[in-house]
Amino acid sequence: QDQFVMSGGGSVQAGGSLRLSCAASTSAWSTYCMGWFRQAAGKKREGIAVITKDGSTDYADSVKGRFTLSRDNAKNTLYLEMNRLQPEDTATYYCAAAPPSMTAPQCLAVIATGLWGQGTQVTVSS
Repeated sequence: QDQFVMSGGGSVQAGGSLRLSCAASTSAWSTYCMGWFRQAAGKKREGIAVITKDGSTDYADSVKGRFTLSRDNAKNTLYLEMNRLQPEDTATYYCAAAPPSMTAPQCLAVIATGLWGQGTQVTVSS
């Protein structure tokens, strides 16, 4: 059974928007740092956004100002609002968890190695 179920991916034109959701299997994940990483074809994983249990966020420079991460602990769900999408944002996006003791910057540095689910594809055409 997947710990996280991701949804919301799809295909959009450059400049468009998508909202990704990540539903956790249990409320236990509300105490963890949660976030998203992505992996484009032929490239290494890139941590892009994280949010700690206290609501502190951090973003990769590549998405800062365009992506917004939020969490609804009552629904055990993480949301990634992606605006002004560009072709270079094309990738498979994964929701993941990192240890709860980390600060947001620490979490961003390791989120791509955390526990994750099946991923959701985002394709941005020019």
